[in-house]
Amino acid sequence: MGKGKKWIGLLLSAALITVTAACSQTTGAGETSTLERAKAEGKIVIGFANENPYAYETADGTLTGEAVEVAKAVFAELGIDEVEGKLVDFGSLISGLQAQQFDAITAGMFVNPDRCAQVAFADPEYRVGEALGVKPGNPKNLRSYEDIAADKSAKVGVMVGAIEIEYLKTAGVADDQIEILNDQPAVVAALNAGTIDAVTMTGPSLQAFIDSGQATELERVADFKQPVVDGEEVWGYGATAFRLGDEAFAEAFNAELKKLKDSGRLLEIIGEFGFTEAELPGEMTAAQLCGE
Repeated sequence: MGKGKKWIGLLLSAALITVTAACSQTTGAGETSTLERAKAEGKIVIGFANENPYAYETADGTLTGEAVEVAKAVFAELGIDEVEGKLVDFGSLISGLQAQQFDAITAGMFVNPDRCAQVAFADPEYRVGEALGVKPGNPKNLRSYEDIAADKSAKVGVMVGAIEIEYLKTAGVADDQIEILNDQPAVVAALNAGTIDAVTMTGPSLQAFIDSGQATELERVADFKQPVVDGEEVWGYGATAFRLGDEAFAEAFNAELKKLKDSGRLLEIIGEFGFTEAELPGEMTAAQLCGE
């Protein structure tokens, strides 16, 4: 009898280990772990980079912006009502997400294959083109990135980690012509101070500075030529990003985002931040943008 009980005990222990291991696989580093935790807590922490109109803090400390408000609407439908923001430099967003400093990036980040190798993007919320800002009267007559490349005395400011750096270099702009600064306000401040001749960012971002009255020495180039890569004009598609392994979270986000698109509510949300119907993403998906 003692020997039989011993074998039964061993079998029960083995079964318990198996069940525990199975549970660990489901609730540990599984695809749904972040989503389920956020649902259970009713809270999510997002990373943003203080870039108007995508994600920024107002003077009274309110977290808002196109990407933030879209995310808030989607998260609410998923049962996650509290959204806490963590401000970091744009260039630190992906590394901060990977280091689990926050659960998602809602900063209007463009989807591209290089970033797709590092994060799991949801489907895009908008599409925009680039813009160029110069001193009033455009003294250096800059109307494209190629114009900047041709004038070796011209200096252009851009935010750290921004896709515009790649576009500028593709157009032939030299490294010593590109002034990389921490954020958009610093870029515009450099133009105001006269240390650079131009700034480049997305159209909505540049227009937001002009409309705010903060950019005293900024004029938008009306006939700016969009950058060309591989023979085609480039358009930026922005989306929320999650950690690799949280694809289930991205899929759940996509399902609610589609409802916003289909109902017309997406345009209502982003329209509050200067986006128009022309900036809607259409049927473009993250998979297409990632080259899958």
